Amino acid sequence: MSPRRLASILHVDLDAFYASVEQLADPALRGRPVVVGGLGPRGVVAAASYEARGYGIHSAMPTGRARRRCPDAVFLAPRFDAYTAASRDVMAILRDATPLVEPLSLDEAFLDVSGAQRTQGDGPTIGAAIRQRVKAETGLVASVGVATSKHLAKLASEAAKPDGLLVVEPGSEIDFLHPLDIGRLWGVGPATRAKLERLGVRTVGDIAALDVETLVAALGSAQGSHVHRLACDRDDRPVEPHREVKSVGHEQTFSRDLTDRAQLEQALAGLADRVGQRLRRAERAGRTVHLKVRYPDFRTITRARTLAAPSDVGAVIGDVARALLTELDVAAGVRLLGVSVSKLAARPGEVGALTLDASVAAAPSGRDERRRGRESAVERAADRARARFGDGAVRVGAVPPAPVGAPTREQIGGTGEPVSGEERPLA
Repeated sequence: MSPRRLASILHVDLDAFYASVEQLADPALRGRPVVVGGLGPRGVVAAASYEARGYGIHSAMPTGRARRRCPDAVFLAPRFDAYTAASRDVMAILRDATPLVEPLSLDEAFLDVSGAQRTQGDGPTIGAAIRQRVKAETGLVASVGVATSKHLAKLASEAAKPDGLLVVEPGSEIDFLHPLDIGRLWGVGPATRAKLERLGVRTVGDIAALDVETLVAALGSAQGSHVHRLACDRDDRPVEPHREVKSVGHEQTFSRDLTDRAQLEQALAGLADRVGQRLRRAERAGRTVHLKVRYPDFRTITRARTLAAPSDVGAVIGDVARALLTELDVAAGVRLLGVSVSKLAARPGEVGALTLDASVAAAPSGRDERRRGRESAVERAADRARARFGDGAVRVGAVPPAPVGAPTREQIGGTGEPVSGEERPLA
């Protein structure tokens, strides 16, 4: 049997990650229902402890509804620095088992342990050892799925929760996969589910029984083929430890709709600064700046503009985002703002003073170039201060007067793979 047909793919998923980190940090919270997320009237739940889940609270639920379900729960704003530090410790444990670790987010990762089995045992043995080390060294609890493919390993870890390990033995893949509800497949969200249900489909086995042409006609070529492949257990994607990131972004939902352009521009400055900061940490720079605006009726508009060369400078990214905002009507109010950068490349040294593409805007003057060069130096000085005193030591841009209703969401995405877990893709 080839190594790939052994149960050598692991999916490690930390249980109730954000809430668990908070309970470890404050022993008084242990055993109590803990909810992490936005605390304002438009806040949403990012994570809930298992004690809170007993009241029907789950991620993506409006915080107001969660409060009604469990008024005695402890509600906390997210502390991303603490979660990132905890994640870093866990990922170090995973990389001790194998260098083939592909993080999906702060709280989950794939591992390929086929090359480690001679010295460490088979996939289930390595999975059990990882769970023990994570618990002993960090206090966190990990559920692990072990299978012959990434898709099945992820489904297995979900079925193992909480605090479990589930192995899909080679040869039993179809028996495990086909009875599952169609919503368990990667890429089957509410809209796709509705289309499949119109075909009389309820289980993964029902999808596999359909011919691919029927699925393509209902879902489109790419989605139809994707769903059919997974339903038939055709997933040969490798674990990619250096998976290319295609975009970096942040977005913020406000507790009340903002109509004042000055406030919106202040918010954009802070978002752009965070994007630049993360780009510099990753030694990346981006060429295309994207602006996302969501209105009170949830209508969402995106705009983009391309630079002549990649940049990792928040001031440059913010300038472009503000220029894009001037093209949009905000009189009805803005519920959410987002800034992201795509077309990433390795940072080629000093990339601070960059111009917009000539097709978009005229090249800046020498004075503008010098100003942006100074801004680049200032931001790097801010990075050094943050490294020494913490991320809260330096802030760029003013916070809108009303508290945010949901935490700023940090995004690293564009990998072409659906993401789940407590946190949407974060490095």
